[in-house]
Amino acid sequence: MSLSGKTVIITGSNSGIGLGVARELAKAGINVVLNSYTDTAEDHALAAEIAQETGVTARYIQADMSKGDECRRLIADAGGCDILVNNAGIQHVAPVEEFPAGKWDAIIAINLSSAFHTTAAAITGMREKGWGRIINIASAHGLTASPYKSAYVAAKHGIVGFTKTIGLETAQEPITCNAICPGYVLTPLVEAQIPDTMKEYDMSREDVIKNVMLERQPSKEFATTEQLGGTALYLCSDAAAQVTGTTISVDGGWTAL
Repeated sequence: MSLSGKTVIITGSNSGIGLGVARELAKAGINVVLNSYTDTAEDHALAAEIAQETGVTARYIQADMSKGDECRRLIADAGGCDILVNNAGIQHVAPVEEFPAGKWDAIIAINLSSAFHTTAAAITGMREKGWGRIINIASAHGLTASPYKSAYVAAKHGIVGFTKTIGLETAQEPITCNAICPGYVLTPLVEAQIPDTMKEYDMSREDVIKNVMLERQPSKEFATTEQLGGTALYLCSDAAAQVTGTTISVDGGWTAL
C-alpha cells in the first residue's frame, strides 16, 4: 500500500526528533502537519521547506500541548489525520524533594496528557476512513529509569501503558498504536551541549560522547532522527499491520542491560 497522499500530524515538530520524523515521512509522500507552541516565520518556513523539497503538502499549526483543548484543536484545525505522531516533550532534572510542582505538572501535561487528547480527537476520523496509525515517541525511560527524572520517567512509562491500551481498543480495526523508545539521539539540542561538557570534564569530543553522554548506551553511538523517522515509516507500512500495542527500542542496546 502506498502511503502517498496520507496526512500525518506530528506534535512538537519544529526541531529535533519531531522534525526528523516529519522529513522522513514526507519523503514517502505523506502530507505533513508540523506543530509547536510558537508561531514564528521560521516555523512556517520549515513547512514550506519540506513541501519544496518533497512535493508534499506541508503546514505548520500552532497549538500548546500543555493545554488539552489546544491539543484537540490541533486535530480539528488540521482536518483530521491518517497518522498521528505524539512527540511533544520537555524535561527537568532534580531530586524529587526539590522537584518544582509546576515542572511536574507541565511535564505530565505535555509528555503524557497531550497524547490522550490528540488521540481521542483523531481516532474517530481514523475509524471513519478505515485506517490509521498512532505512533507515540516514548523513551528508553519508558522502559527503565534514571534518578532525578521522576516526572519524565513517570510520563514516559505512562505513554507505554497508554500505547498498550489503545492498541487493545483498536485491535480488531485497521488502526495500530505503537511506541518508539529512543535512547540518546543526536539532535541540535544535544549537539549544543557537547562543547560545554568537553570543558566541564576536560575531555575530547569523542571521549565526552562515548564516556559521558553515551555512558548507558552500549553501542556508544547516538541514534539519529533519520533512523527514528525510518522506524516510524515502518510502523505506518503494511509490514507492521499486525504490530500494535507494543514498543520498539532504538537505543543502541540500553534496555538490554
